[in-house]
Amino acid sequence: MAKIEKDGVLYAIVHRKDDWEQGLNFYTPDDTFIQVGTFWYQKGKQCAPHRHLHNDRPNKYTQECNIVMTGSMMAKIYDNDGAWICDELLTAGDMIVVLNGGHGYTMLEYNTRVIECKNGPFISVEKDKVPI
Repeated sequence: MAKIEKDGVLYAIVHRKDDWEQGLNFYTPDDTFIQVGTFWYQKGKQCAPHRHLHNDRPNKYTQECNIVMTGSMMAKIYDNDGAWICDELLTAGDMIVVLNGGHGYTMLEYNTRVIECKNGPFISVEKDKVPI
């Protein structure tokens, strides 16, 4: 797992397909708006049925998680001022969690499939995004 940081700010977390650890593991800090973790258990392990309680959780901005299912993509990460920090090549099974700053993606293969999860609701492009 790699953390992309600049000047003490955590911009993104990259979890590679080979970074899995057995058990339940959360990778995002507790103070982020999106919580991302993995679980890896053996046959027979049960996760007890449950539901989540309503709690007010203020979201000040959007954070997202992208999981590459097939193909590959290049993720460009930018700081909060729009300055480029790095590029990250993501292939099938890799995941990136973007917590701060900006980002852009370029698909590198035909039929690249990515699952994106983020806190919502999404209001509109005009109210939720600013171009870099």
